[in-house]
Amino acid sequence: MGRGRVQLKRIENKTTQQVTFSKRRSGLLKKAHEISVLCDAQLALIIFSSKGKLFHYSSERSMEDVLERYERSTHTELVGANNELQENWSFEYIKLTHKVEVLDRNVRNFLGDDLDSLSMKELQNLEQQLDTSLKRIRTRKNQVMNQSISELHKRVRSCVCVSLVFIKYIVS
Repeated sequence: MGRGRVQLKRIENKTTQQVTFSKRRSGLLKKAHEISVLCDAQLALIIFSSKGKLFHYSSERSMEDVLERYERSTHTELVGANNELQENWSFEYIKLTHKVEVLDRNVRNFLGDDLDSLSMKELQNLEQQLDTSLKRIRTRKNQVMNQSISELHKRVRSCVCVSLVFIKYIVS
């Protein structure tokens, strides 16, 4: 019968913790050696104990060789990714700068500035956009005014009712 599954949680007892660390460290180092021999893999394993003691294994003649290869590999990937990101950001920056320029020009045109460079067709489009905007503004203004008038009528009716009630009270 095999062993049951071990619940993974911190071991509080320091002696038990040290024994478990020692056994598992040995097993991990053994597995690292096995995978490097069986699969001809370059391997570096670094372990620090809870007391700060260093344990390491390297499949090469020195740990530095494997770590240098790791640094070259990750640095190349990072430089490639950074170049690609830089190109994407540069392109995005150019697009957004152009959009800002177009929007600034449109705002100036809506304010009636810088109209000399516009063609007849562009001037007609600008006029149509302004007419449409003006219609929307007037429609909204009329809605707000009608709501205000309705509220005032309600207040007047309530005042008239109160006045009538007061007059009836005085008469009676």
